[in-house]
Amino acid sequence: MRRYITLAIWLVFIITLNCFAEDLVWRQISQELTDISAVTLHPDNPDIIYVGSSRGVFKTEDAGQTWRNILFSQGKVNFLLFDRDEGNSIYAATEKGLYFSDDQGRHWRRVFKGKNRLEDNCISIAVLPHQIYLGTRAGLFLSKEIKKDDGRNWYKDPGILADIPVLAIAYRLEGSGSAQIYLANTEGVFRAKAGLWDKIFTAHLSEDDKDKFLLEDTLEDHPDSASCSDLRYISIDPHNSGVLYLSTQKGVYKTEDDGKTWKPLSSQGLLSRDVRFLFVSSKRNLYAATESGIFRFDEEELRWQELSLRLMVKKINGLALDNQDNLYAATDKGLFKANLALLSQDDKYDVLAPYIKGEPGIREVHQAAIEYAEVSPEKIKQWRRQAAKRALLPRLSIDMDYDKNKTISNSIWGTYGTNCNPGKYFVGPDDTTNYRNRNWSISLTWELGDLIWSDDQTNIDVRSRLMVQLRDDILDEVTKIYFERLRIKMELLNLPFQDKNKRCEKELKIQELTAMLDALTGGYFSRQLQLEPNLNPKY
Repeated sequence: MRRYITLAIWLVFIITLNCFAEDLVWRQISQELTDISAVTLHPDNPDIIYVGSSRGVFKTEDAGQTWRNILFSQGKVNFLLFDRDEGNSIYAATEKGLYFSDDQGRHWRRVFKGKNRLEDNCISIAVLPHQIYLGTRAGLFLSKEIKKDDGRNWYKDPGILADIPVLAIAYRLEGSGSAQIYLANTEGVFRAKAGLWDKIFTAHLSEDDKDKFLLEDTLEDHPDSASCSDLRYISIDPHNSGVLYLSTQKGVYKTEDDGKTWKPLSSQGLLSRDVRFLFVSSKRNLYAATESGIFRFDEEELRWQELSLRLMVKKINGLALDNQDNLYAATDKGLFKANLALLSQDDKYDVLAPYIKGEPGIREVHQAAIEYAEVSPEKIKQWRRQAAKRALLPRLSIDMDYDKNKTISNSIWGTYGTNCNPGKYFVGPDDTTNYRNRNWSISLTWELGDLIWSDDQTNIDVRSRLMVQLRDDILDEVTKIYFERLRIKMELLNLPFQDKNKRCEKELKIQELTAMLDALTGGYFSRQLQLEPNLNPKY
């Protein structure tokens, strides 16, 4: 029973982690740059990358080999946008306003500055052919043309969006030249219709939280614009009209009828349901980022596949995908890059695979322990087969009697005498008789009742119960040691290389648990072990 409980606990652990994962190789390409808060790519040249941080905007033109600071900002860069219609135009939404460059970052000018810190804190932007939408911590602002008026003519949306922190803006251009615009703020999701905003999804935000969030003097206490709302981000499917995705603290929601009805996507495979960012690629794949994980949704299996198993970061702030299937992750440890083209739809495997690669599985270790302790179920079956065959054989009895005797008697003989002539007698010769008797007997007997039941069967039942108990105890011990070793190995692989003391403790513990498995398997585990030269592979 204990063995089954242990296996059940580990089954839940494995399912919770994730049943499938993609073995992507992530490379840090931002060099010494860390704490990347935003990333955007040149639409035609994947070697040109822009990233934002608390130090401003940085640009590389050689796929990350060298970087240079093209915009110094006193506040964090929240969002970067490359205008695809204007090939040289790039926007930087920062905590200190909106910056614009029309020459790919050579020269910048601030085109929006709010009246206070909340208005200054720009979070998202959408650039349409005849309108620019700017989301801030103090609501939505609009402008007609930045190039012509240099950002002097902004006006605040006076409707239901006034003073509500904006989280994200998405839009879909339609054939007639118009656009369908969606906006997510801390109160819900809104759709622009005939110049008015129609709420199509309601967020859960109490009035107390709302008032606390909007107080200017508490701005520094709430750096996350979604800290008081369960909404996180919104993204449209550019290939399907009316399809919209919304990420929340409780998972991802999808609408296929332009917001009339919403259905939650399966959260199976997500390490956390709190999805911070998501987007739909040109190949119609849905990608999502939690605080420390990146996932892709599998439409066929209705589950999320983790892509960040080898990405050792604490916080993921944004994602981007270029035209060569390179996925970029803006994280607290810098900008990371992985090539999705190297993956196959068949490259699915257990999430634990990277940690047990080159090592025997739990079933093989169980079998080795059973064979070493000689408690295999086959042994009990062999006993029963032998007991049944024994009843078919007769009981053979052989008796032998050997008798050896010798009899000796004296003979007395003579003549009768008379008065005149006395008779004579003689003694002998001896009369000897020898006896040598040998007797043999053979008997064969069958107990036909033993074919149905015998005392041997009772003895086997007793011995089998003892053997099963011993086997369960051994397998229970092996299971606990095996998965404890695996857990320690996972902790070791996730420790920073600088933490030498903890790494040493984990390595010693792994060696100890390996020795315990060897003791239970007769050295099988170490013989089968095929560890990499370095227990801590560089990703």
